[in-house]
Amino acid sequence: MALNREQMAKRVAAELKDGYYVNLGIGIPTLVANYIPKGMQVMLQSENGLLGMGEFPTEDNIDADMINAGKQTVTAVPGASIFSSAESFAMIRGGHVDLTVLGAFEVDVEGNIASWMIPGKLIKGMGGAMDLVAGADNIIVTMTHASKEGESKLLSRCSLPLTGAGCIRKVLTDLAYLEIEDGAFILRERAPGVTVEEIKAKTAGRLIIPGDVPEMNI
Repeated sequence: MALNREQMAKRVAAELKDGYYVNLGIGIPTLVANYIPKGMQVMLQSENGLLGMGEFPTEDNIDADMINAGKQTVTAVPGASIFSSAESFAMIRGGHVDLTVLGAFEVDVEGNIASWMIPGKLIKGMGGAMDLVAGADNIIVTMTHASKEGESKLLSRCSLPLTGAGCIRKVLTDLAYLEIEDGAFILRERAPGVTVEEIKAKTAGRLIIPGDVPEMNI
């Protein structure tokens, strides 16, 4: 059975390490803030100028002026800092973010990512995605494995305008966790109840299956 959005966020959170500075993109990545392991110190960074983002607020503690880059209301943890977007992008471009979690429309076997534009559709712009993929060495893309029409998003070559080239090494979909190496997707884990055959059928790019593929621990 495919993972839901919350389960995907929980699996991504398992990649966090104590002391990390982490940037969460818009969409599924923002949910990762709700699954930071207890006792782990992680500072979440938002490109609009917040370092130390907490969980999403309840109705009792909403502050309409406290928002993330996607204009969602958020909370701040003790020790958080608020600063200008110029300083925030200096942190990103300077390579001071340990992990970036982004959504995407497409990823290919060369580690290219398309995440900002579908021709013919109204868009607001690329935002900070280009800076994030250029400034981070450790990036996880999280997205559905296929479109609503059933077309694979894991391709031999991205068909949409690129956000970044050769920068993606890890992909978490609703069906699987994969790594990108030597021009191929390497299947590392599969969602509980999802078969290797289903993943193969929905992966357009070259796929390598290294023996028995374990189920995720969700």
